[in-house]
Amino acid sequence: MDQVIFYILSTIAIIGALSTVVSRNAMYSVLSLVLTFFALAGIYLQLNAEFVAIVHIIVYAGAIMVLFLFVVMMLNLNTVTVTIRKNPLIKYLAVLMGIVMAAVLGFASMNTALPIARGNTSAEVGTVKVLGKMLFNEYLLPFELISVLLIATMVGVIVLTKKEE
Repeated sequence: MDQVIFYILSTIAIIGALSTVVSRNAMYSVLSLVLTFFALAGIYLQLNAEFVAIVHIIVYAGAIMVLFLFVVMMLNLNTVTVTIRKNPLIKYLAVLMGIVMAAVLGFASMNTALPIARGNTSAEVGTVKVLGKMLFNEYLLPFELISVLLIATMVGVIVLTKKEE
């Protein structure tokens, strides 16, 4: 049953990602990306990573997608006319690059030994409790360094955008 749910969620994620890229309407593209994010969150839930799934939905499907929708609405992309120069060489080059990428992906997947999936030894794998212990015990220094880097970046942006009086 878990494999069936995984295949359904992965199919939804792939279809959503493809429709994000192929869609001509920017709003449909953004909504397809939201669908892809929800399918990925479902896959995270199957991996017993509840915290990652919830953060994924809140951060990506919530904040980032609202920002994308706001930008798309502000730009009003449907009224802008885009001139596309048609060059037949570009099409052939795109097909050639697609074949090369498919060959590389096929070669990499043939030469990769996938580990055998075994049942989880603990029901606490991926929970907030285990994640918190790892974050504040084993990865405390990188966590603090990233927080200092983010604060320095925020101060730098404020200094650069401040208008002189």
